Amino acid sequence: MSSRLRSQLPGIVALTAMVSVFYAVQLPTTSAAESSRMAEDYAFTPMSVAMPAGYRHQSIRQVNKAYKDIDAWISSVGAGIAMNDVDGDGLPNDLCITDPRIDQVVVTPTPGRNDSRYRAFALDPAPRPMTDTMAPMGCVPGDYNEDGRTDLLVYYWGRTPIIFQARADASGAGAPGADAPALAATSFDPVELVSGVGKETYTGPQWHTNAATVGDFDGDGHDDVLIGNYFPDSPVLDPTKDGGVEMNHSLSHATNGGEDFIFRGTGKGFEEARDALPKSVRNGWTLAASAADLDGDLLPEVYMAHDFGTSKLLYNKSRPGRIEFAVVDGRRDALTPRSKQLGRSSFKGMGVDFSDLDGDGLYDMFVSNITTSFGIQESNFHFTNEVKDREALRDEFKRGVAPYADRSAPLGTAWSGWGWDVKSGDFDNDGDLEIVQATGFVKGKTNRWPQLQELATANDALTSNPFFWPNVNEGDDIGGDQRLRFFAKGGDGRYTNLGEQLGIGAPVPTRGIATGDADGDGRLDLAVARQWDQPVFYSNQSPSGHSSLALKLVHPDGAPVVDAQVEVVLPDGTRRISRVDGGGGHSGKRSHEVHIGLGEHGAQPLDVRLSWRDRAGDPQKGSLRLAGGRHTVQLGTEAKEK
Repeated sequence: MSSRLRSQLPGIVALTAMVSVFYAVQLPTTSAAESSRMAEDYAFTPMSVAMPAGYRHQSIRQVNKAYKDIDAWISSVGAGIAMNDVDGDGLPNDLCITDPRIDQVVVTPTPGRNDSRYRAFALDPAPRPMTDTMAPMGCVPGDYNEDGRTDLLVYYWGRTPIIFQARADASGAGAPGADAPALAATSFDPVELVSGVGKETYTGPQWHTNAATVGDFDGDGHDDVLIGNYFPDSPVLDPTKDGGVEMNHSLSHATNGGEDFIFRGTGKGFEEARDALPKSVRNGWTLAASAADLDGDLLPEVYMAHDFGTSKLLYNKSRPGRIEFAVVDGRRDALTPRSKQLGRSSFKGMGVDFSDLDGDGLYDMFVSNITTSFGIQESNFHFTNEVKDREALRDEFKRGVAPYADRSAPLGTAWSGWGWDVKSGDFDNDGDLEIVQATGFVKGKTNRWPQLQELATANDALTSNPFFWPNVNEGDDIGGDQRLRFFAKGGDGRYTNLGEQLGIGAPVPTRGIATGDADGDGRLDLAVARQWDQPVFYSNQSPSGHSSLALKLVHPDGAPVVDAQVEVVLPDGTRRISRVDGGGGHSGKRSHEVHIGLGEHGAQPLDVRLSWRDRAGDPQKGSLRLAGGRHTVQLGTEAKEK
């Protein structure tokens, strides 16, 4: 052996060891044949969504002059979509869309079956004061005045939210009939969520809301509203101003964002619940929020997804009339990097959804982050519950511990793109939940990833000033060709993205995702909001033949029982759980109906266990024997099928 070779031997050995370890520990991948076999269980038909004509289209927003070099970045959000029963025909076949191309909130029927019930229209906020410096960001359907009709809460950049209440005399909005007038803008009366913001001229705070969700947080029987703000109060969308704005003061622990609020429902309106959120989480840069009762006490916990770190899971300690949350953080051991620890991560929380992903009867969490190779490579979070039951979980929460572990890498869901909204659902009704994730940032021709990478390594002392940010203007591209993800579980428990194979993965940045069985055929449909592009509806044509259970759970007054819990017990003892979702996520909101896949068990009556709070705030439990199909159940002091 030559002396030169001997001198290089340590390096050769090290390189050989590295290559060997790489091939030994690399995660398995799904073969093309297996992916094709998995895809056979799913089928979607893309359909165009009707939108109103007559509005001037824009491709980017007017912004504060201090933001002129990053106006495409500032314009990168605002596409939102919700699916629900707005016209009262008994099906979640209405869409509420926020469209940044026209800066309008559009109500339109889902395409396909009975889509001629009314023409697409834009909500009219008049006489509420509005200016060109305000833009809608999302829509949350709900019954905010408890009259049995579906209202629409719209949140904005530049002002506080407006509730479009369904009028009692507009029977197309909640009281169907043969001679009912078609749903239209005149079917709604706009009212302010926050009082005292001005009648003719807006004098309220300049909120920049990117998240809102609804839940009975204090357990008094009335729904409350959580508002998550992004920028601090400032003239972000005012092109006549130069300054008075800022960016995040850190890329990993920014706490100078807009303040988050909770408004407590009283049955007669809403009032601010002061100090409901811990001080340490009130000023994160909120992009998403979701609520679910995790520990079985019928008080929903909340996950706040914050951009630039500081995302938190909040344990609900409320009592009627007093909303109170406490931070709970995940454990960390020698094998858990801080970036993977729940509540301590520095990642960019962009979307979140609660669901039972592993089928153990407890809710898990999926959190979207930025996960782009050769861009910013973080990781999505696939947090699985690590305790045996809800009682054990409650004990951990009381100790300030969130017993969840991220399993995204071994499960195949860690990397996808610049993630946004995420929704899970059983799209082939086999009992396993799929995960749909929106991805992509801004679409153009000039690649700006190198400049963004420079920002990612910049000193935090510079990031709050827009001057030091890399240019991102119209025509620039950051993740513009990323595609909608559709993660399906294989036989080995790992997930595979089937989006492109199923024809739902166009290279267009997506934002909001809504789900619901729009045509009542027992299959969960999908609606997607795309940033600076038209929304799309995917009609589910799954050939699986499996059955499902669809439950519409209502109070005696007809309002949805938000947070009501459902547990279906199959003949083999397997449990499947779900809930009435009050509108969690980024800018997409699923239907209020509960959808549970039953596989081959839909023909026989099954034990369906329900738990909820009645209008007096009292916890209730009930059980019904229901076969697969659609059911409406009234939840008062007992459960009654209608």
